[in-house]
Amino acid sequence: MSELSGRDIVKVFPDGTRALDGVSFAARPGRVLTLLGPSGCGKSTLLRIIAGLEAPTSGTLQLDGESLEGVPAGRRGVGLVFQNYALYPHLTVAGNLSLALETQRVSHAEIRGRVLETAELLGISDLLDRRPGQLSGGQQQRVALGRALVRRPRLYLFDEPLSNLDALLREGMRAELKSLFERVRATVIYVTHDQTEAMSLSDDLAVMHSGRILQQGPPLDVYRRPATVSVATFVGTPRMTLWTGRRHDAELVCRGVRVELPLGLRSSAELCAGIRPEDVELSASPLADGWPARLTLVEPLGAKVLLTLRVGDEIVRAMTEPAHWTEQVWVRWPRDRVHWFDAVSGDRIEDRAEVRGAT
Repeated sequence: MSELSGRDIVKVFPDGTRALDGVSFAARPGRVLTLLGPSGCGKSTLLRIIAGLEAPTSGTLQLDGESLEGVPAGRRGVGLVFQNYALYPHLTVAGNLSLALETQRVSHAEIRGRVLETAELLGISDLLDRRPGQLSGGQQQRVALGRALVRRPRLYLFDEPLSNLDALLREGMRAELKSLFERVRATVIYVTHDQTEAMSLSDDLAVMHSGRILQQGPPLDVYRRPATVSVATFVGTPRMTLWTGRRHDAELVCRGVRVELPLGLRSSAELCAGIRPEDVELSASPLADGWPARLTLVEPLGAKVLLTLRVGDEIVRAMTEPAHWTEQVWVRWPRDRVHWFDAVSGDRIEDRAEVRGAT
């Protein structure tokens, strides 16, 4: 189990595109660090720099305390699993698994032992004589995983490995990956734009946007206390509702709605109040400290239903149990579930209760 750290990594491409802008992170031994963010945020570029396929413009990378500057990809002890599997079509599954070991001049007996061990671990022992064109997408993905595992690298890198699979197969492979990571106890850096994958697989989560890491920490901590508006609206499905308004005495004045501010909230004049759909309380009859709302859209999601409601001139979404909801309902936001952000900087604002709870 190895430890990887990066400090102030910058990557500027020849055309002037600044893909990474001072990224610092830590991947701890035996844990899964997920880089989560939208397309173009720099997460795959960072992964390629870690793998040695790209060189940073500036900044440092250390693996187990040793600098990776100038160390070629083949000598970094890194196993990389690509989005498109990158299997050799003319080789059998066994050939794909053994190729990297053969180039390292590992003995034939050792190669055979590692290939059989890896195939058994991934449940592909009966596929060793087949070629990639004879395999399903899920089987090809297991072979791609096996090609990284068989090398026994110091660090595993996964670049959106499930994105080419259909939804049902992706769910199954996600569970298999979770189990695999727990069994091998490897240090893993996992890149994805899928929040479900990130929340499910990660020990640590780094949310990226525009070449920066906005927040890093345990997934549930990031979900419960997003550091910025960008993190709040990207982490969590359905996304958080945000209302923007101006502070007036002890209230936030929005479009036709007033939201009571918590005690001790130090803020500027313009604020954002956020609430997750699953935290909104609904009732067909008036609620104390609630607001009348008009139902505009119902989206059945199986065990839950997502409602879009208009409160004053604002929109809020609520996740609740399936029921016959009338057009006129009442909504309420529990005060301890409201997230507060500075409307100008987008940064989270803590109230006194949150500060006490964090100390």
